[in-house]
Amino acid sequence: MDKHPQIGQIVKVLRGKDENSYAVIIEIVDERFVLIVDGDKRRFDQPKKKNVLHLELQPAISSEVTSSLLETGRVTNAKLRYVIQKYAHAKGE
Repeated sequence: MDKHPQIGQIVKVLRGKDENSYAVIIEIVDERFVLIVDGDKRRFDQPKKKNVLHLELQPAISSEVTSSLLETGRVTNAKLRYVIQKYAHAKGE
């Protein structure tokens, strides 16, 4: 498992008020920080800046989110919620 976060990667939040929830990386700020969104409490236009150390990188990278960001520069909150829900469901949570 690559330790470097990637755009479209699903993460589990380990610290903060969103602890134990899933989110998707939409931007890499630098080697320590990324911007995450979940399409619900954290919408695309209000991303949360998170320290990578406070995130557990999941092995899943959403191609839907990645391609949407590459094509249009954004991704809908509905798509983010869908991707996260699908992933959490696949993990049996």
